[in-house]
Amino acid sequence: MGQLLIAISLLAIVVTLLAPRIGQDPAYHDFADQRRLLLIPNAFDVLSSLLLGVVGALGLYRLAVRKSLSILAEIHVAYLVFFLALVLIAIGSAFYHWSPDNESLVWDRLPITLAFMSFFTIMLGERVSPRLARSLLAPLLVAGMASIVYWHYSELAGNGDLRAYALLQFLPVVLIPLMLLLSPPRYSRNRDIWWFLAWFLLSRTCELLDHQIYAWFGVISGHSLKHIAVSIGCLVFLLHLYRRERLES
Repeated sequence: MGQLLIAISLLAIVVTLLAPRIGQDPAYHDFADQRRLLLIPNAFDVLSSLLLGVVGALGLYRLAVRKSLSILAEIHVAYLVFFLALVLIAIGSAFYHWSPDNESLVWDRLPITLAFMSFFTIMLGERVSPRLARSLLAPLLVAGMASIVYWHYSELAGNGDLRAYALLQFLPVVLIPLMLLLSPPRYSRNRDIWWFLAWFLLSRTCELLDHQIYAWFGVISGHSLKHIAVSIGCLVFLLHLYRRERLES
């Protein structure tokens, strides 16, 4: 299993290096729903961002205060980083949607990479090797943040490059299903992880259909639904950690 993950990762890295630079599309910041609510611009995108913070705060409480989640002790820090990242995403996303541009987008994407890398580490630890996951957590978190710093300064230099960020978004989406399919689970309720991935896929679909969904319904945009869908997905994962049981090895 480990060799397959390494081979796919190396192939993806080579393809990324050979691919042309990917600059940030200025139209990315043109969201469908720009309605103001009281003093809040782009209010529905701003407020829906905060839902993820609620899930993150609840996860931190259950993990650090109540100690009521079933986790792999060897990678305790990865779970902590994941739920902390959800809180930071809520803050960063609300800040970004208040005034969308490349500068504010940095603070949205930085915690997103922390969430992606920590969740990938959790899956790696639970499905492949806790020792490997523990050793890779810090390098993966650094790589995630470095991809955003690199993109930001490449944009400032006039040759924006999102390839590294795209790679770190793409690889977990490919490798995690493979781990779920090919590695035996350590815990019960395996279907919950698939539901988490389904909600994530739905959130990305809503994001791509931002303007179309707003045109269809007129009351909510695809991007706001993206925030809601990913929050539900993370809540599914939190409940998974609360309800699951360790399986016999």
